[in-house]
Amino acid sequence: MFKPIPVAIGLRYLRAKRRNGFISFISMASILGIALGVTVLITTLAVMSGFQKEIRDRLLQMSAHATVTSDGEPMTDWQRAMDVARQDPRVAGAAPYVEIQGMLSGTRVQGAMVQGIEPALEPAVSVIAEKMKKGSLDDLTPGSYNMLLGQELALWLGVDVGDTVVATLAEVQGSPVGALPRMKRFTVSGIFEAGYNEIDRGLAFTNMRDLERVLRIEGATGVRLKLHDMDQAYVVARDLALNLNGYYRVSDWTQQNANLYHSLKMEKTVMGILLSLIIMMGAFTLVNSQVMLVTDKQADIAILRTLGLTPSGVMQVFMVQGTLIGVIGTLLGLVGGITLTFNLERILGLIESVFNIKLLPEDVYYITGLPTDMQTPDVVGTVLVALLMSFLATLYPAWRAARTQPAEALRYE
Repeated sequence: MFKPIPVAIGLRYLRAKRRNGFISFISMASILGIALGVTVLITTLAVMSGFQKEIRDRLLQMSAHATVTSDGEPMTDWQRAMDVARQDPRVAGAAPYVEIQGMLSGTRVQGAMVQGIEPALEPAVSVIAEKMKKGSLDDLTPGSYNMLLGQELALWLGVDVGDTVVATLAEVQGSPVGALPRMKRFTVSGIFEAGYNEIDRGLAFTNMRDLERVLRIEGATGVRLKLHDMDQAYVVARDLALNLNGYYRVSDWTQQNANLYHSLKMEKTVMGILLSLIIMMGAFTLVNSQVMLVTDKQADIAILRTLGLTPSGVMQVFMVQGTLIGVIGTLLGLVGGITLTFNLERILGLIESVFNIKLLPEDVYYITGLPTDMQTPDVVGTVLVALLMSFLATLYPAWRAARTQPAEALRYE
């Protein structure tokens, strides 16, 4: 027998066939419980991360990773700001924009954000040209007063390509009868579909020069940036603002969509905590099996104590044995979770074909499959939680074993 002795005995108890089959059954149940919990948690977190990534990508493909805007006044030096941004290797693209809230009137009325863009520069920061269902981005020529509408917005307004909409903008102008909002008639030249309801129903594009004329301003609201690494959005935008003269406001995609970003993050955190209870149930089963094993091995413990094994050594024997059960369950769950995640879409398709149902209708969820994004921190965190729970589950049974008195245990043997 090799040393340390507690490890050798713990491994022997794990391999040996037990006299009490019920204890073996409980041990197997604890392994399966931990494995099931790890599998479900890994798969669920991967699915939630996939949905987060899908929503984030759909949202950011039509908006910027970061924006730099002037403080109150139009940004007249936006061309210089773009030149400075393009010199930064972290920036993938930059484009100016004019933005204002407005009310669009067709057959019905709907509020929307009206953005003035430069058609030649816009593809550097968004994919609107690829999302056109009707018309083209190139139709937004200066002086045409054409407008692109989201598909849901066009349906709500009851207009199509060639129709006109009246835009009432949140900018007042003086008149003999007092202050009146600025109004302009635009021609619908195209319809796009981003696949995200808030964008398709709440966003309209027109040429930046045309919107400047309507608002009677010179300059852009700001500059939008697309980055190679969106997690550096705020830092890159701040560096750009510091390199420009004057006062500028900086915002990134996490601030512009703060409610959505934090709600998705909170949902994933809460779901992870709730599903960890499955692992905890497996850990409780492990406690039961270890307590029963300690009771079953009272005579063995007494003999080991008389041979010189210390109470701490007895405690280590059962800690090793219980921890190994947790490790086996965790490894099985890790393999099962990875396998299930990679084959989840096939399983979903099989269920749909067998029961002739549609679990994720495209017209409701705007997706053609079940998105998954297995992230290493989620997998590592799940494995560590399972191992920690398994280790803690061995402490009480091992402590009870260490308190066994040899004379009492051998009295009736």
